[in-house]
Amino acid sequence: MSELKDVIVIGAGPAGMTAAMYAARAQLDVMMIEQGAPGGMMNSTDSIENYPGFLSIKGMELGEKMYQNTKRDGVEHVYGIVTGIEDLGETKKVQTTDKEYEAKVVIIATGGVHRFLNVPGEEEYGGRGVSYCAVCDGAFFKDKDLIVVGGGDSAIEEGIYLTQLAHKVTVVHRRDSLRAKKDLQKQAFSNEKMNFIWDSVVEEIVGDGNKVTGTIIRDIKTNETKTIPADGVFVYIGMIANTEAFKNLGICDEQGWIKTNELMQTSVKGIYAVGDVRQKALRQVTTAVGDGTIAGQEAFNEIKALN
Repeated sequence: MSELKDVIVIGAGPAGMTAAMYAARAQLDVMMIEQGAPGGMMNSTDSIENYPGFLSIKGMELGEKMYQNTKRDGVEHVYGIVTGIEDLGETKKVQTTDKEYEAKVVIIATGGVHRFLNVPGEEEYGGRGVSYCAVCDGAFFKDKDLIVVGGGDSAIEEGIYLTQLAHKVTVVHRRDSLRAKKDLQKQAFSNEKMNFIWDSVVEEIVGDGNKVTGTIIRDIKTNETKTIPADGVFVYIGMIANTEAFKNLGICDEQGWIKTNELMQTSVKGIYAVGDVRQKALRQVTTAVGDGTIAGQEAFNEIKALN
């Protein structure tokens, strides 16, 4: 028999760590399962300037501070890859590649992964000029010419970050205007190192066999193609929900995001979802923390009602 926990949190991003912290502070026995370093997407974000209490803080630093909160409050940390959840009624069995765990409440905080372009050259030059993390790989492109694909917050934030290192950053976007927040747009348009190519998509990433040398882009209005020389391509075209392990529960929408109510409850009693993995309009550190706060408190309320 596996040891019974009050709460198991799957994922250690800002939502998961907040949920674990609140549940633990309510004197619940909490385990948090994570397959990587605590912090989630914050670990690939250079500076966070819209989190209350900090004018600016490194993503990894904020993640570490949250992690220390969970350690202080007695959350048990386990590293593992979750492969599924089995609903046993009053308890839930969480399956990993190594072990099985059981809890009265499970909180899913697995976030999402970057969407790929799925064009020729992307896989071939992965790690050799194609990247999905400016903070991780930007230092390799000092004084180089770079392309950023996308027009949302992540694309523009990371593009601005790359201008600190690169010679030039060209943003390729399929629309004629950016989707990023207005303050980010203002920073980007005023940055002398940033250029923009509108109404265009990447058709192929080209290289010399060893590294990226550029991209072939197509104007979606004229259908004309041209090659843009570049030393690196950074892709930010959205996220895919990291929910494959939970599809059997019937809690996901057609795109894979988990559906919840305002209390973070899914359609399966005792299973909650928080943060980027949820079906929601805005995915930010602040909204993730809010989700985690609600789920941690609701987990306490649910377990209290069982006793």
